[in-house]
Amino acid sequence: MAFKEALLAEFDHEMGSTRRLLERVPDAQFGWKPHDKSYSLGDLSGHIANLSTWMDRILESTEFDLASAADARPASPASRADLLQRLDVNAKSARAKLAEQTDASLLAAWTLKHGGREVFTMPRSSVLRSFVFNHLVHHRGQLTVYLRLQNVPLPSLYGPTADEP
Repeated sequence: MAFKEALLAEFDHEMGSTRRLLERVPDAQFGWKPHDKSYSLGDLSGHIANLSTWMDRILESTEFDLASAADARPASPASRADLLQRLDVNAKSARAKLAEQTDASLLAAWTLKHGGREVFTMPRSSVLRSFVFNHLVHHRGQLTVYLRLQNVPLPSLYGPTADEP
């Protein structure tokens, strides 16, 4: 089995869980924040929907400098429908790019820089798992807290929830 097959299975599982969660984001609460320093509900949800776009960057290059993307943040989603459309388009593109990969390309070194300074260098597969998959799970966890604070029932992600036994 090619290494990408394991990554594709993980990607499909995480995107399914992500979609189930984003389907619960209430349009009327997009501007709500649990704290002044926090993302708004809409911005956090939009960040989650856009995280898979990093897969294209990682799989099409050998390095990326964050300083070159300082103003490249996508606009906040306008609605849950917009949010879900972004997730679906981004996930489809990312999955297709991942499906094209070979074991050699997934093991090739990839470097993240900031202002020319190296932040890290790891195999692409490790970058995908940490910088995309784990990053996605981290923010999805934040979103479950936001939704709970808004009394939104939480879907099952890794097993039953208090709302979906």
